Amino acid sequence: MTLSVNQFEENLKHYVDGVVDKHEALTVNRTNGEDFVVISLEDYNREQETLYILNNNNLMGQIERSLESYQKRAGYTPTEDALNLEGDA
Repeated sequence: MTLSVNQFEENLKHYVDGVVDKHEALTVNRTNGEDFVVISLEDYNREQETLYILNNNNLMGQIERSLESYQKRAGYTPTEDALNLEGDA
């Protein structure tokens, strides 16, 4: 959703509640200055984690190797005992 800074200021609580509850970013247009985006802290933290993983070559390499072994069906397959399917819940 995009709205003006005046609209945002007039009903701040409503818009912030929507951002937090619906996990939807809100773009606010400013007349004199740069626009800004309002997101929840939870969404911000998720974005930061995603950026960290995408910028970490070791993690991305592990993910790529994992995907390749999965596609070849060459990955580790645990036994039922390893999965503890019949064990404690």
